[in-house]
Amino acid sequence: MSSSTSPPEPSAGARLPEPAGEHVAAAVLAPLFIGGDAGEPHLVLTRRRADLRRHAGEISFPGGRRDEGDRDLADTALREAEEEIGLPRAQVNVLGELPPVSTFVTNYLIHPYVATIPAGIAWELSPLEVEEVLELPLEAVREGRGRTRLERRGISFQTDTYTVGENMIWGATARIIEHLLQRLEQDREGRLSLMG
Repeated sequence: MSSSTSPPEPSAGARLPEPAGEHVAAAVLAPLFIGGDAGEPHLVLTRRRADLRRHAGEISFPGGRRDEGDRDLADTALREAEEEIGLPRAQVNVLGELPPVSTFVTNYLIHPYVATIPAGIAWELSPLEVEEVLELPLEAVREGRGRTRLERRGISFQTDTYTVGENMIWGATARIIEHLLQRLEQDREGRLSLMG
């Protein structure tokens, strides 16, 4: 599920087309693990392949459209994470759901599910979709919050971003991260949970 699908804020005089039709149900998984010397939370994201037709090279959570065989949207998120990065369902502990985020370009309504996973998983990337898996310290993500001017499809706009090193996250993925940072808690023993 691409990060580039937030409604941009157009520059003066620019007009954006209206999205058509009903939203398409989709889900993403926001996996977290405790790692590093300090035992800090890390967020798992993917970088899409650079040669894809849509949203090439962008950073996103593993996820996608709901399939007929999915029991519910949580099942969609788990299936997609297994397909895209080889994350075994048996190693995923779903903590809860964040508010849905709609996309502009693709007209999805994305349901984000937050989960904890063990550290040190050997990722198995889908050769058709994923270029790499990013394991970013959550505090570095938080500190990398900013606002950037981007241009897409000839439209210039300001948007919220999270930048860690060379990795810039924006759009729907940035909005999901904002919700995650507002609701995630870590207790004294290092356990993660969602408020509310």
